[in-house]
Amino acid sequence: MSRPSILVINPNSNQLVTRGLEDALKPLGFAGGPEIICKTLAEGPYGIESQADAESVTMPLRRMVESDNSSAAFIIACYSDPGLHVCREATDRPVFGIAECGVLTALARADTFGVIAIAQRSIRRHMRYLRQMGLMDRLSGERPLNMSVAETASGEGTLARMIEVGRTLKDEDGAGAIVMGCAGMARHRRSLEEALGIPVIDPTQAAVTMALGTVQFAHH
Repeated sequence: MSRPSILVINPNSNQLVTRGLEDALKPLGFAGGPEIICKTLAEGPYGIESQADAESVTMPLRRMVESDNSSAAFIIACYSDPGLHVCREATDRPVFGIAECGVLTALARADTFGVIAIAQRSIRRHMRYLRQMGLMDRLSGERPLNMSVAETASGEGTLARMIEVGRTLKDEDGAGAIVMGCAGMARHRRSLEEALGIPVIDPTQAAVTMALGTVQFAHH
């Protein structure tokens, strides 16, 4: 029986973000467990930073999922969860969105959560999603780094800025856990958690953890 695989799709075309995801997910690989494969959506924008960017990758994501006959589960590794529902229509295998999984994981760790967004204009999009999920009463706040996706993945000073924003969410807004609101932030999770002293959720790790359980129980 072949080893099942979980496909993690980076919907932007920044390969550095994909490599960051690979590094962040290494602790979830184990002997005999599902293979975790990270793939870049080549036709995606360099960073998904607007509603237009999110909408532009919806059908390319669906085509990628629909044409994949081997993966046991899929992860859409963008905090906007672009194309989540149309991808779920395209396959009978599970499709996980990192925003949904990240928030659900935060709710299991604390009574309230805060979100670090990449930019102010991302917050409206995230808030709309949280209202649809019915979770606004558990949100303590969301604050922006005011950086680009590329900067969060490779820029100098990113961690220091994340700690500054995270402390505001914790101390002023009352967040009991922090969700990192961009896949490009993945490499900073542990350092941020150590600095803040409260749970910090990397949403891609959260989504892959859920997928691992789903795939393992389906095969055993």
